[in-house]
Amino acid sequence: MARLLLIATLLTYNFAAAQRPSEIGVITDNDLYTSWENDQYYTAGLEVFYRYLGTHSNPKLAKRITEFRIGQYIYNPQTSQPKDINYHDRPFAGYLFAEAGINKFFLSEDVLKVNFQIGVVGPESQAEAVQKGLHYLLGYKRVRGWEYQIKTNPALQAGMFYSKKILKTRFYQKTDVHITAGLEAGTIWTGVSVGALARVSLKDILLPVYDSSLYGAALDKDPAKYKGRREFYLYFWPMVNYQAYDATIQGSLFNETSPVTFGLIPFRFNAEAGIKYRRNNWNLSYSFNYRGKELSNIVITGYYYGSISVSYFLHK
Repeated sequence: MARLLLIATLLTYNFAAAQRPSEIGVITDNDLYTSWENDQYYTAGLEVFYRYLGTHSNPKLAKRITEFRIGQYIYNPQTSQPKDINYHDRPFAGYLFAEAGINKFFLSEDVLKVNFQIGVVGPESQAEAVQKGLHYLLGYKRVRGWEYQIKTNPALQAGMFYSKKILKTRFYQKTDVHITAGLEAGTIWTGVSVGALARVSLKDILLPVYDSSLYGAALDKDPAKYKGRREFYLYFWPMVNYQAYDATIQGSLFNETSPVTFGLIPFRFNAEAGIKYRRNNWNLSYSFNYRGKELSNIVITGYYYGSISVSYFLHK
């Protein structure tokens, strides 16, 4: 993980030196952001991202943004100190990845994103070392059970996301509504999600999606436009997910050596609600995320976690 962060820092320096309108930020997920008692299932995640504004010749397109990110996700059973393997209602698993993507924001306020990931699930993700280190630093109980984690599975993923604004004449100043669809396919996850997202402004009129932080489109060629520009809004995003495959639960496609695996519950209800604030060059957000029951046993339940994002706009 340290090597990836070093590479990301060097890349960011080089990109910034090229003087492109760009944004650098970090996203941290943790169940502790919703409750001090939570420490289960998707328990922690960290992403570092860099995106820059590119050029285009499409008259229907407002912006074309290229994005890079690296990240790590950590998954636990119902507790990070299970007494024995019989208490594992979900496998221990870690995922380490690098991602590159292209995001297109249309003048119609439609959005199309395409991304590709490479990485690994398994001991090479360093999730065990990271979680044990964090628990030691914060004085939490010692983590046990990682010897039963999902075994090595190389990651090659592709993803697509589409959003379309609806009810444009009815909601357009303080509130808007969008239909969303996402597709992921690869050696770690394969699934599809469909949902509806609503923004509610807490200050001023909502900016168009192609100028908003909602999907990461706040970059502008003119750095003067960052000064005084602000967004402050709530958003609500319920969705239905069909999950055909999840290597962090079912184990690898390439071997059957993982000691703890489960079958999936394919249909789930997921939801996200949050608040976003942007002023001048700073972009901040917090979200509460709910995930429906994911796998088949009598113990596991749906779960929730919080997500915090902080980013900064770089300019010439």
